Amino acid sequence: MDKLIDSDSIKEFRRLIEESADIVLTCHVRPDGDAIGSTLGMMHLLRALGKNVTVIIPDKAPGNLSFLPGFKEMGVYTCHPEFCKKTVESADLIICCDFNTPSRQDSLAPVIQGATCRKVLVDHHQEPDNFADLMISYPDMSSTCELMFRLIAGMGFFAELDESGAVCILTGIITDTRNFFVNCKHHDLYEILIRLLEKGADKEMIVKEALNTRSYWSLKLEAYALSEKLEVFPEHKAAVITLSKDELTRFHYEKGDSEGLVNRPLEIKGMVYSIFLREDADCIKVSARSCNGFPVSEICKNLYGGGGHLQAAGGEFRGSLEECYRKLVEAMPDYDRYLKNQKQ
Repeated sequence: MDKLIDSDSIKEFRRLIEESADIVLTCHVRPDGDAIGSTLGMMHLLRALGKNVTVIIPDKAPGNLSFLPGFKEMGVYTCHPEFCKKTVESADLIICCDFNTPSRQDSLAPVIQGATCRKVLVDHHQEPDNFADLMISYPDMSSTCELMFRLIAGMGFFAELDESGAVCILTGIITDTRNFFVNCKHHDLYEILIRLLEKGADKEMIVKEALNTRSYWSLKLEAYALSEKLEVFPEHKAAVITLSKDELTRFHYEKGDSEGLVNRPLEIKGMVYSIFLREDADCIKVSARSCNGFPVSEICKNLYGGGGHLQAAGGEFRGSLEECYRKLVEAMPDYDRYLKNQKQ
């Protein structure tokens, strides 16, 4: 397997782990498969090393990840703030997974940043803030779970990784790559897949549970969104889906119900990028996906103060859904320059 991570970072990470007894793992708000997979995967590994480990997340994780070993053990800050605070305060080490800035932790951020113990960042998003004692940031990785696996192997802990940890880590890789469809830059990612399968991870089960299992109302919502709310802009090779609070309520919306919806328009021949605008309680949530190297991260950064990966990004807009939509459509011509090398 290729050695892509700085050896000094690997040595320092191992030293911090070995010197710590009580370890907290944490991730970003509205956690996805990579966030939960990387925290739980590392939790299982560290417990095998004899550490006292707790996963603390900002808010509830989506139900499609409930199959992951350790899912019910996580401390949810919005549900049990005092427990989470005490756990963080007593930690010797905090490992921050899958986010590049403290603001991505919402109300949990002051608790994590206020802790006096050492902190490690393990992440694959662009332009991270320098908020940890050890910054392990590799945007070229398909997922934080890929990065975490390489760290585990590099530290010499692969033998201690059990089936539960392998399931969690493979889940993060599968969800962030859409089952090895995008962001698979490193050829030895498939070697990682093989090694996780050898540990007992069931790829077919993970794909079914994490990507292909949903509620009745989630499916109804997607059908409505694609038939009634999808708008295509062929001249810009773009597609936009908008959903208001009233529409979400009509379909009994729950967290995670619109997961993956933004990807669907990319199945249309000729579409290069897709943007989903969802009206939330206090803002418009923006999700963007693209193919062929189109930088949707630039759109999210410039229009909505967000960012992320080149082909998978997000942001927020303070205003009405109509204003958010209009701002996007008016800006589309500015990004046509990135289409010049796209296939027709």
